[in-house]
Amino acid sequence: MHYSKKDIENLDRVTRLKIINSVTGIKPANLIGSIDSVGRTNVAIFSSVVHLGSNPAILGFISRPHTEDAGHTYSNIMENEVYTINHIHPEFVKNAHYTSGKFDQEISEFDRCGLTEEYIKDFKAPFVKESNFKMGLRFKEKIDIPLNGTVLIIGEIEELIIPKNAFMDDDIDLQISEAIGISGLNTYYSLTKMERYPYVRIPEVPEF
Repeated sequence: MHYSKKDIENLDRVTRLKIINSVTGIKPANLIGSIDSVGRTNVAIFSSVVHLGSNPAILGFISRPHTEDAGHTYSNIMENEVYTINHIHPEFVKNAHYTSGKFDQEISEFDRCGLTEEYIKDFKAPFVKESNFKMGLRFKEKIDIPLNGTVLIIGEIEELIIPKNAFMDDDIDLQISEAIGISGLNTYYSLTKMERYPYVRIPEVPEF
């Protein structure tokens, strides 16, 4: 099928969401945990977490337009400047999916969706106990994207918890850690490692 710009614009909202959310391929599925200034916790699923740099260790994610009944992750991060990013695993992928609902701020998705808050050291934001691969981040910068009203949130990793058995030859094996991927709005994938190649040095590039 071939869609022109006009064809895309003429799609109904839900169809357009599903298609355009899928065209980038499988994305990482993560739960972002946060807390507001009066102790109300929030956890929500995101598929937009990206690596931005290793030194310092910074990650970004896209926060959707903030409204009165949504955007609690964004407002909590602005209040407390800390949050967690937690991988999703097969045992609780259904629980994680339902955190995407627009719950009232008084309702914690941890409680409503059957997930467990976990606090590590003195890090204020809640981790997801069910996850075995999780990160605590401190907010560093936000970049507004006027084109659609979204915001790129940038944070630096301060706490990093990785399962020991996921380390393979100094790499992280996401198949062993049972990380889950997502495409579109509601389709989830398990990850299977296909191959591992060496770091590319020009003299070592084979002939094709």
